[in-house]
Amino acid sequence: MPSSRRNLASIDTGVGTLDRAMAVVGAVEAGARTFTAVALATGLPRSTAHRLLRALETHGLLALEPGVGYRLGPRLLQLGAAARREAPLRDLAHPVLERLAEETGESAQLYVRMEDVRVCVDAVESRNELRTIVPVGAALPLSAGSAAKVFLAWDPHRVRQIRRATDPDRFARDVSHVRGRGWASSAGEREAGVGSVSAPVVGAGDRLVAVVSVSGPSARMGRGGARRYVPAVERAARDIEAALGVRPWPT
Repeated sequence: MPSSRRNLASIDTGVGTLDRAMAVVGAVEAGARTFTAVALATGLPRSTAHRLLRALETHGLLALEPGVGYRLGPRLLQLGAAARREAPLRDLAHPVLERLAEETGESAQLYVRMEDVRVCVDAVESRNELRTIVPVGAALPLSAGSAAKVFLAWDPHRVRQIRRATDPDRFARDVSHVRGRGWASSAGEREAGVGSVSAPVVGAGDRLVAVVSVSGPSARMGRGGARRYVPAVERAARDIEAALGVRPWPT
């Protein structure tokens, strides 16, 4: 037990409550099954250990099983399953983005939604000297751009985001068409002189997993020219779905 106590107590992120809670989870993971064993393993005061155990149990991160004691809870199992599903996304999608950028000559991006923003989790830049650049990790609004329209097409509470758009009526019309036609386009909405085309990556139960996009200067990707990019973007979305194993698309 002393070595476990030193290891658990050595983690210090500066967020004390979180560090102590994770120390408790770590102790249970390592085999501490009783309140006393957890307190000894973590070196926490008994009152603190007791409060954290109760809170973690309430949140489903730990469970108290009669005859067994504390064990990891069902919420951790859910989080682990979600992590396993989502971890391959970027790795599996990257070759598809490379092909999409090569085929279209434009920059390709992959977005996921995080609350009220869309986050670029991977990108491949165009080889053209005049190109768009979306850094990986960039958090962009849901009130402008073709990818935003796709995300909102799967959002039953999208009105609040649509109201923030520069032209809410037109933006709402575009969103309403996404699921019927399978793609969205934009020109100069999020950034002047930039156009884009996006398509949904859909999983089991019609769950929106991600959005794949190409973007470039409006001179090449304005509204009039956007349609020529649609087949490549839709094909990329299907290829990502197939790579993830969420749809049995034919070869």
